[in-house]
Amino acid sequence: MAQENEITGLILAGGEGRRVQRQDKGLLSWRGKKLIDHVADRLRPQVNHLIVSCNRNIQAYERIGDIRVQDDRLGFQGPLAGIEAAIPHVRSNILVITACDTPLLPLNLVERLKESIETDRSGGALISYAHDGEREQYLSCAIHRSLFPSLSSYLEDGNRAVRHWFRQHPNTSVDFSDQPDAFQNFNSLETLSKA
Repeated sequence: MAQENEITGLILAGGEGRRVQRQDKGLLSWRGKKLIDHVADRLRPQVNHLIVSCNRNIQAYERIGDIRVQDDRLGFQGPLAGIEAAIPHVRSNILVITACDTPLLPLNLVERLKESIETDRSGGALISYAHDGEREQYLSCAIHRSLFPSLSSYLEDGNRAVRHWFRQHPNTSVDFSDQPDAFQNFNSLETLSKA
């Protein structure tokens, strides 16, 4: 039974790490801490339950979040596979998702994403995602649990693109142009070394 007023957070840390020489991106250091620690420190106070989706180094993630999950699908099939793996553990109506390489996440991310879904429910929005003023940040999003059943069939059909799955459902973008740097991705060794 979903908990009406609770929010579940999900940090995606299960990627292949192609841009970081196939290293586990969440465990890379930035400003004296692992990327996943920065993200968890920002997301944890905003949610009731925290799930980490990771496909390698499971023990290294054990101290982070309440639950760790691994993709049920073979290989690295992208962020939607990580979301799919988390679904059985979501106890709330809204799941807020972020990636492990965005250590500067807004401290009001959940509030604004959730508010947008609730405000737009009369218009049918079931997904909200951040827009930094220049581009969509599809992996900083909130999804209503009513959409969970459609995800597996989308993946079964061979689809992987997050934005295309979003477009199949009522969605809305949330303006975070007041915090554009909050969504900076540290997804390469070069960006990590320059920051």
